[in-house]
Amino acid sequence: MRKVSLMLMLAGLLMATSCDELLNKAKENENETPVEQEQQQEATVTQVEMVQPQVHRAAYVPGANNPDFVDAAENSVDAVVHIMTKVVKQSNTYNDFFGALLGQLYGYPGQTRSNTMVAYGSGVVLTPDGYIVTNNHVVEGADEVEVTFNNKVKKTAVIIGTDPTTDLALIKVEGSGLPYLTFGDSDNVRIGEWVLAVGNPFNLTSTVTAGIVSAKARNLSILGEGTSVESFIQTDAAVNPGNSGGALVNTKGELIGINAAIASHTGSYEGYSFAIPSNIVRKVVDDLLLYGETQRGYIGIVPRELTQELAEKEGLENIEGVYVAEVTEGGAAKLAGVEKGDVLTAINGKKVNTVTQMMETIRQYRPGDKVKIEVNRKGRHYRYDLTLLNEAGNVNVVKKGDAFYNSEFGLMLQPVSQNDMSRLNIRSGLKIVEIRQGRFMNSGVPVDFVITKVNGYGVNSKTDLENALKNNRSRRTTIEGVFPNGMTGSFYY
Repeated sequence: MRKVSLMLMLAGLLMATSCDELLNKAKENENETPVEQEQQQEATVTQVEMVQPQVHRAAYVPGANNPDFVDAAENSVDAVVHIMTKVVKQSNTYNDFFGALLGQLYGYPGQTRSNTMVAYGSGVVLTPDGYIVTNNHVVEGADEVEVTFNNKVKKTAVIIGTDPTTDLALIKVEGSGLPYLTFGDSDNVRIGEWVLAVGNPFNLTSTVTAGIVSAKARNLSILGEGTSVESFIQTDAAVNPGNSGGALVNTKGELIGINAAIASHTGSYEGYSFAIPSNIVRKVVDDLLLYGETQRGYIGIVPRELTQELAEKEGLENIEGVYVAEVTEGGAAKLAGVEKGDVLTAINGKKVNTVTQMMETIRQYRPGDKVKIEVNRKGRHYRYDLTLLNEAGNVNVVKKGDAFYNSEFGLMLQPVSQNDMSRLNIRSGLKIVEIRQGRFMNSGVPVDFVITKVNGYGVNSKTDLENALKNNRSRRTTIEGVFPNGMTGSFYY
């Protein structure tokens, strides 16, 4: 800055000297002809322009408050891994169709072809003994999962559990003393805060990019409807294919999100990327470790975005909160005293202004957890204590292999035992143990009917069923299964 000041001072002196010379010249030229004055003036102006110095601005001045990404980057790159998955698919060919017939007629089995698809992504090490979180879409359907660390060490991973409703998965490698990241509190993340995205875009390992938090609680409608939860942290840190499952960290090096998606017309980064908040990640990982399935608590309302038009229609004075369009009979909200037409304004002291914010907050709790909510009812404020319930309407923990309730079908389902699979000659199945209100109520499908496939996907668990419903590309749902007497059947709706 001193050099700049000196340069500006020198420019002032030169300009002052030039101006004095111009005044003296003007007095001397009073007796000259107009042509001579014009020539002299041009020469003088040219002389001033030649001696005028250039003034340069300081582009950057280091300061104590500027963010330093070095420590956060160094702490993160070794804890973020490269993931390669292989999916082996049998081809639907001539031999697949005629294989069994050829075997019976000529004594040899038909040959099938297998196609191996390879995909890549990223993951974040959470514990020194090798638990790694990534996106569900990175490992979904994988037959092999290989993890490569920043030091080039490769390890085979097993899938512990997945949650399609949040696009998260937990995998495990054998090891000890592995570098790992600790969770930060995503609720405390602020818009405008500096963040780093760490991952393996285009197979470029250990890549770090920087940006700021552009928005919170962003819903992109990419995980499907129903029970899916979308409440992304939006950033402008560069994220590209291969970054999925990588880390979003703050300047302290704390994990505040798992990178999951980009908004793009080309498939590559165009300015916006999205991460799953760490508070949701922590809850899902804990559930998969403890139970093998995620535990979801429900308030028991049908929420609706509160707009100016809706507020005017309902006679509301302000547009803050989430409108309660319906209250589920027998649900937590109904039991506590919440009414249709209430406006939900806060959960455990945290303000909620959108449906996405409400879903993100509730997603951090399990059935049986108690929460305090605040509602606005025609200008009067009420507080209620709720005990969250599960999808089946109770507080029971759902473990892998246990019966579970699916609200879309209105069915209580249970994984089929190996004995029943052998007896019915099937490879997958969910047995109907109870039919409640829903699409199956008057369908004629009986209790003990075994659903083997949904939309062409084999189903053996709650996660399989959620995946099959999420991946449906048409408006029609196809269900294939076996009756208790062994006869097969298909249903469409």
